[in-house]
Order: sequence, then C-alpha cells, then structure tokens
Amino acid sequence: MATTTLPAKKKGVASSSIGLKFLMAGSGVIFLLYVLLHMYGNLMALGGQEAFDTYAHHLRTFGEPMLPYGGMLWIVRVVLIVSIIAHVYAGMKLWSRASSARPQKYAVKKNLGSTLASRTMRWGGLAILVFVIWHLIHFTLVKPAINSSVDAAKIEASPFVMVQASFELWWMVLIYALAMIALGMHLYHGVWSAAQTMGLTTTATTRKRAKTLGAIVGIVIVVGFLIPPFAILFNLIA
Repeated sequence: MATTTLPAKKKGVASSSIGLKFLMAGSGVIFLLYVLLHMYGNLMALGGQEAFDTYAHHLRTFGEPMLPYGGMLWIVRVVLIVSIIAHVYAGMKLWSRASSARPQKYAVKKNLGSTLASRTMRWGGLAILVFVIWHLIHFTLVKPAINSSVDAAKIEASPFVMVQASFELWWMVLIYALAMIALGMHLYHGVWSAAQTMGLTTTATTRKRAKTLGAIVGIVIVVGFLIPPFAILFNLIA
C-alpha cells in the first residue's frame, strides 16, 4: 500500500525570511526617524539653557490635555524600545538561519568581501540596544547621581543642566562617542540592507546610491550627535 506524504506546513509571513527582513527594515526605519528627531533636539543645546529647556518643556507637554504630562515622551520611548527589540530579534533569527544553512567554507569566502560595518551589524545592534537602555535610565532615573559636583536640585529643575553635568565628564563623552560611532556604522549598512529588502538596489546605479545614502546618513548622525557633548566638554556652550 502506497504511503501518502503530507505537504510540509508553510511558514507564516511573519516567521518567513522575507517577513523577518521586512520586520527588520520597518523597525529600522522607525528607529532612524527617532534618531533624526532626537539629534535635532540635542542640537538645541547649542542655543543655550533657555532654548534647550523650552524645547524639553514642549516635549513633555505635547498632547495635553489628552495625554498626561510627559505622556507623549513615554509613548515614543516605548515605541523605540519595541522597535529595537523587534529589530534585534529579526536580525538574530536571520543570522541563525543563514549560519545553519550555509557551509563554513562559504562563510569564510563571503567574509573576505564584506565591510567592517556588515561584519559588526549583529553585535553593533545589541550594543546599541544596551546603550539605549542605559541612556534612558541615565536621563530618567539616576540623572542626579552622574555628576556629584553639580547640585542635584539644579539637575532636576533644568534638562540643560542635566545634559551639561553629564557631558562635563570625559568618560561620559567617551561612552557616548563610542555608541554613536557604532550607531553610524550600523546605519550605514542598515540603509543599504533596507533598500535591498525593498527591491531598490536592482542596478549598479541604485546600489551605489543606496551605499552613498547610507554613508551620508551615518556621518550626519555621528557628527550631529557628537557636536553637543564635545561642545560642552570643551566649554563652548555657556
């Protein structure tokens, strides 16, 4: 009697490789938009205490009275964390599948033609996740304890003083700089990967444009984020 082989159960879109790639690209776009807005806000510090504190106040009152004080800010933070977790999850799942599907020899050959940004993509993403969590804790829970030489009451009263007190410390600027360099490298390769996932790199010209755009985004983000910390560290902002 002949046996009937049942067809293998198909994976859902969310668990398929293409679904994971779109999840990774979509969550990456959300994160990039947040990063650009955050960079713009940080640059407000160059205008001094009044300009930065006014900006920070508007962030916390945005959406009132429909939302409580600081409500929109926390919604953005939660969306950010969820996006990063989804991004890391999709990336690790894709990496795990690729590693189990290809022989070691192929992986070695592929590595020879890859860039530093692409080789550090996975671990750079995890490092960015750890930094974002630390960054949120630093500026929400333990902010007065970072620089004991500054009055805690002043730090609590003024977001500008809080930022200034943090980046007067060289080691804080170093942590921030390393994190931003990792972010820039991640975005450089991430923009290229997202464009590839969306089918925007089908020709040599479009591939070149995607890589150029990735480089521009990475450089702008790194430079934009590092201007305020170094300006504070070298007393260029009053």
